[in-house]
Amino acid sequence: MKKFKIAVLATSIASLLSIGMIQTAFASQPIVDSISSQLSVKYTVNDNQAGEHGINCAALGADWAACNRATISLTNQGAAINDNNWAIYFSSIRMILSVNNDQFKITHITGDLHKIQPTEKFTGFPAKSTIDIPIVGEYWQLSETDVIPRWYVTSTDAKPKVIKNTDTEMLANFVSPIGDNWKRTPNDHNILMTPITRFERNTDVQMLNAEALRGQILPTPTKLTVGKSDITLDKKGVNLQLQGLNRASFSVLSQQFKRLGIPLTLQGFKIEANIDSSKFKNALPGAYQLNIIDKKATITAVDESGIFYAVQSILSLIPVNNKPTIASINVEDSPRFEYRGIMLDAGRNFKSKDVILRLLDQMATYKLNKFHFHLSDDEGWRIEIPGLPELTYVGSQRCHDLSEQKCLLPQLGSGPNNDNSGSGYFSREDYIEIVKYAKARFIEVIPEIDMPAHARAAIVSMEARYSRLMSEGKEQQANEFRLVDPTDKSNTTTVQFYDRKSYLNPCLDSSKRFVDKVITEIAKMHNEAGQPISVWHFGGDEAKNIRLGAGYQDINVSPKVDGKGLIDQSIEDHPWAKSQACQTLIKKGAIKDIEHLPSYFAIEVSKIIKNHGINHMQAWQDGVKYAKNAKAFAVDKVTVNFWDALYWGGYDSASEWINKGYQMVISNPDYVYLDFPYEVNPKESGYYWGTRFNDERKIFSFAPNNLPQNAETSTDRDGNAFSAKGTMNWFDSYGLSAQLWSEIVRTDVQMEYMMYPRLLAVAERAWHQADWEKPYFKDREYKQGETHYVNQKLLLKDWTRFANLVGQRELAKLDLAGVDYRLPIPGAKIENNKLIANIIFPSLIIEYSVDNGKNWHRYTDPVAISKGDVVFVRSTFADHKKISRVEQVK
Repeated sequence: MKKFKIAVLATSIASLLSIGMIQTAFASQPIVDSISSQLSVKYTVNDNQAGEHGINCAALGADWAACNRATISLTNQGAAINDNNWAIYFSSIRMILSVNNDQFKITHITGDLHKIQPTEKFTGFPAKSTIDIPIVGEYWQLSETDVIPRWYVTSTDAKPKVIKNTDTEMLANFVSPIGDNWKRTPNDHNILMTPITRFERNTDVQMLNAEALRGQILPTPTKLTVGKSDITLDKKGVNLQLQGLNRASFSVLSQQFKRLGIPLTLQGFKIEANIDSSKFKNALPGAYQLNIIDKKATITAVDESGIFYAVQSILSLIPVNNKPTIASINVEDSPRFEYRGIMLDAGRNFKSKDVILRLLDQMATYKLNKFHFHLSDDEGWRIEIPGLPELTYVGSQRCHDLSEQKCLLPQLGSGPNNDNSGSGYFSREDYIEIVKYAKARFIEVIPEIDMPAHARAAIVSMEARYSRLMSEGKEQQANEFRLVDPTDKSNTTTVQFYDRKSYLNPCLDSSKRFVDKVITEIAKMHNEAGQPISVWHFGGDEAKNIRLGAGYQDINVSPKVDGKGLIDQSIEDHPWAKSQACQTLIKKGAIKDIEHLPSYFAIEVSKIIKNHGINHMQAWQDGVKYAKNAKAFAVDKVTVNFWDALYWGGYDSASEWINKGYQMVISNPDYVYLDFPYEVNPKESGYYWGTRFNDERKIFSFAPNNLPQNAETSTDRDGNAFSAKGTMNWFDSYGLSAQLWSEIVRTDVQMEYMMYPRLLAVAERAWHQADWEKPYFKDREYKQGETHYVNQKLLLKDWTRFANLVGQRELAKLDLAGVDYRLPIPGAKIENNKLIANIIFPSLIIEYSVDNGKNWHRYTDPVAISKGDVVFVRSTFADHKKISRVEQVK
């Protein structure tokens, strides 16, 4: 009877609490509804050199004493809103250092997530009026894409809602033009890309005729001789007799011919292939010889991939939508690098399986062979691991759950709901399909699970698992894969502003068990796909506290150094500094000090990798920097992705890794990061911490095996010349890899915009060493404008050929493959009352308008412009299916 009374009382109390919560939600939901529908946001960057104009950035604690001024304007388009029970959450990749409106406070939550709340001085949002919130933020905001969409409103237990005008990828809807604020510092000598400056940049590239491009292949073969005759592939198509090529890869080639409208028949033009490694000396995998004459094409290859690449060369010759004619040619070809890769970050923002399969198609077309798959980061875990369901139930989802028991907190513009690319994962079946697809195209999938830093998604997931199992009374199971030491109270901030929950603890046996479990399950997927893992990527990057970096100094230091932020460094810790488990390791002498932990953990993980029969580990260079050399690891081979900017000394420090026995993959941000802008223009999307632009021409001109040479052909981040001299012995790089990080690459469309057509220039440099690339000489110094080792005429000739091939042939093939590539904006100027225009890829259609875009006219020759006309230009392709950004000619 007593139990019944207690049960009834408990039920009554629960009912009353539930009613109270419902009433609170009902009371607060109208506030959320009103603010989300009535308020509009306008974000304006006012000054990117605030430290030069009266703001004491150092006193505000800005890294390198660099800060900007901006204004958040909130316009109420409806009736007055006087309630103060609300909060607006938004993403900002810049830390906000001060708020200059006492009606509001802004709080940093974690990562880029911030919250605006009213203070006790808040007087409401008056009807039909605007309230400005001036702020000072760290660093700079030079691009419209620095401002992140999907600001949302919450109130008590109401359902969060996105503020309507921020729910868009069209950032101009709520971001004011950057205007004249595009320079980082007074010494920024970059050239803003406008129609006029683009015109000047394009003037040296001439359009080539069909004869000049006849028989040309991308990427360029080692040796190519073009014959006099042409072969027309008529309705009979081709007859593929590829001895030694597996069925799946044969099917891939068949599909490519069919996409070009060329059937496979027994009566078609004969393409014969066989494998004979004896014909090749010291050739890398993929080498081949190709001879095309009137009667047939003959291929001799060093291996299966050589047959595949030889046929890709034949496919490269075939135009789209024209008579399928190929030139007679003789080719001797071998790849320049064994590693020709693309790294895709699916952790920050998820990417669909379809867009990844399209990427693998294009990698195969242009003979790239390593797909470095970044599957985890702070913002998301993207692969199903049987036995650890929280990794996908929690770690792959982002939503507004402050407890983070059902999802990660919103980041990078994902908003309060999990209905966009902030959330998502590859099922076990998805991943197996991707690996199979890659294998058929001779592409090796290299999975990366980033650790010990950039591990927040895994840590939060395993904490949710811990809480679930502890509530079930299963303490031993709860601790089996726990990734944090509960004794660790370290105060630390990551490069992207997360706290200690971003760092997997390397001193715990449970962390090693977690790594072993993940490798076990992913290895099973690879085995089922028929491509056993041969390389495991450890990650290893940025395991540090940014507040202890070189851009800060302690507030009490004396004398103080100009140009550094002032903070209380006495309260800052290195990662894991207060972990009892890690302090025990130090006392035992297992590691020298806390800062050596990432490299210690890399060595420990190499043992786990070795136990799985994988004898090759890869890592970002900083993840292994405290290891003595490559022999410190359990595996036989260790590859590093080298990602120092050259102008910061990378031109020389790269040699250290090779001299320590590492295989080195050149992955420099200032040349092959594809998440950086195509050009210096605030309308172009992308990060720019390493350089202001990476366009096709800059990538094409990159010399990856003589890093100092690049100082003669390019500039530093601020557009200034720098000198470079290698002081150590240099041995050839193992490979070249481009990277696409996805912090602000939220959608598949944005991914392909950033990836193509730059990918073609990456492939050219990864496969082919050009004649204008100079051999490395120790102590030879290069500097733009002062040294003249590079044959600029030869470089221009080579670039002109490449640019014409892209414009006249390759973009049509990308279009045929359904790729959402970027179209360049024309160069244009008005001279002597005439419009003259050009474009980076000759033969693309240029159009102009003199009636504000109502009517567009094709540009072919200089056009007379009437006084007072406002002229706009754009480029188009594929019958206007693709149109570039429109710009005014001033």
